[in-house]
Amino acid sequence: MSLLSDLKPKAGSTGYRKRVGRGNGSGLGGTAGMGHKGQKARAGGRVRWGFEGGQTPLMRRLPKFGFSNVAFAHEYDALNLSQLSKFKGEVTPEVLEQAGLLRYGRVKILGKGELKQALTVKAHKFSASAKAAIEKAGGKAEVIE
Repeated sequence: MSLLSDLKPKAGSTGYRKRVGRGNGSGLGGTAGMGHKGQKARAGGRVRWGFEGGQTPLMRRLPKFGFSNVAFAHEYDALNLSQLSKFKGEVTPEVLEQAGLLRYGRVKILGKGELKQALTVKAHKFSASAKAAIEKAGGKAEVIE
């Protein structure tokens, strides 16, 4: 059993702070590890991310393409039939949220797995295979607007 007084940090996890500019004997005297002159040797002399010394940066040289529909896009939580098989009766987004299965609020049911019992499932979207499997089990697939 170890005592509190025997506790030590893990080997190599602690070290001395690097003291720069304290004489040539330290190996970091003179220019303090900055090299000689130039932008990166000066105070505040760093360049921003992506800066290429005045050359047109890569992000501006590459062509733009595609379209982003972010303003009108909808994120869906995809749930498989195998995840619904633990529920009984009616399955709604509120029930799924209480079970901790939702992130975005909108639900799409996918057809992986199988249902043994009849369920009334209310969701925003259904895959064709999921809808067929729910109806085959004797349940109903209702689309929420």
